[in-house]
Amino acid sequence: MKFQIIVAGKPALKHARTGIEDYLKRLTRYGGCELIHVKDGNHEEVSRRLLERSSGSYRVALDERGKALDTRQFHQHFAELRLRGNIKSVSFLIGAADGHTEELRGQADLLLQLSSLTLQHELALVVLLEQLYRIASIDAGSPYHRD
Repeated sequence: MKFQIIVAGKPALKHARTGIEDYLKRLTRYGGCELIHVKDGNHEEVSRRLLERSSGSYRVALDERGKALDTRQFHQHFAELRLRGNIKSVSFLIGAADGHTEELRGQADLLLQLSSLTLQHELALVVLLEQLYRIASIDAGSPYHRD
C-alpha cells in the first residue's frame, strides 16, 4: 500500500521543515511516503485541489472533528486495509488554515483527529509523519514504539 500526504502550501516554519525532512528520510527505510504540495488558497479551492489529487485513493482527511485513534488503533486500521487487498494507495489530506469543506469531509473515507487540540497545518504534518514512521517501525518489529 502506497502512502501519500497531500498538503496545502509549502511549510514556512523552519522547525517544521526540519521535522518533515527528518521523518521523510526515516520513512525511506520502510518504503517511503510521497509528499505532495498543492497551491494554497481559500478552503474551497484547497479542498477541490485535495480531492482532485487524491482521486482513486483511500482518503484520510485530517480534521479536528475526526475520529481519535491511539497509535495501536491507527496501526490496526491500516493493517486491516492492507489485508483487504483492494486499497492500493492512501492519501492523507491536510488543508489550509480554514480546514476542509463539507464536500471534502463527505468524500473522505476516514476523518482523523491527530489531537483534540487544533494544530497548525505544518505541525500536523510533522505529527502525521511521525505516526506513519511509528506504525512502519511496528510492522518492522523495530523497538521505536513502546506501549
